[in-house]
Amino acid sequence: MRDDGILAGDFDISSRPKRQGPSYTPVAARLGLVIEHNASGTTGAIVKFNPPQVVLRDRDGRDHTFRVLDGAFSIDGQSVILKRPPTEVGPSTAPGFTASGSIDLGDTPARVARGSRIYVEGIHDAELVEKVWGDDLRVEGIVVQQIEGADDLEYVVRSFGPHGHRKLGILLDHLVDGSKESRLASTVDHPAVLITGHPFVDIWAAVKPKVVGLDAWPDIPKGQPWKEGVMAAVGFTGNAGEFWKQLLGRVETWTDLEPALVGAVEQLIDFVAPPEG
Repeated sequence: MRDDGILAGDFDISSRPKRQGPSYTPVAARLGLVIEHNASGTTGAIVKFNPPQVVLRDRDGRDHTFRVLDGAFSIDGQSVILKRPPTEVGPSTAPGFTASGSIDLGDTPARVARGSRIYVEGIHDAELVEKVWGDDLRVEGIVVQQIEGADDLEYVVRSFGPHGHRKLGILLDHLVDGSKESRLASTVDHPAVLITGHPFVDIWAAVKPKVVGLDAWPDIPKGQPWKEGVMAAVGFTGNAGEFWKQLLGRVETWTDLEPALVGAVEQLIDFVAPPEG
């Protein structure tokens, strides 16, 4: 019998060449990057990257969570390894920001609307929130709706039917001690409802006056309509809608708003759309 076969003599596995695993291209998992999950065929934009998990949002606005594994995702048909983006980026790769100061996710599809809502007192409030926080709200799937004042606040809350994950955030004007709005807010006590507000008598005053070249908003005597008083004081001859259109047009980012309003809105967004852990 020949004794020079592969089983002849001592067999040292450490001396044999190691098998080479597949090679994948490393890619920085930046927010908004569109990738495909190979096993499921799901394609979506990265909206959260927190290894060992990544969250993709598909074109219909649905979120999908997957484990981060080497070669589990592909770009243009090429399997890749997702890596954390560098903490320091140059000007050409730095992320953009929305009007609210959040990272701009680009063309990421809007999330399917949640059951939760944010209510605001009037159309001007709704338009201002949309202009500054609209991108954030679409990413979170939160709808902002207008209510006509706070007089029927208890009925509004009861009609909404808050519970569990169906939360309601309410933004009120002139929410200060002793105000009508403060008294109405105190009648609502529900774990799925949060009421915040700003101290200004009208949402116009939550826009910094420097936006329209004023050092301060005019003092309007108590009992006089505030909007009309402001327009008269600054010499504006049009109507309130025309003034608001011009004022809103001057607002570009959250820095054009008073901190009290910014904080109140941010609280509501965090309440109705808490960060996913």
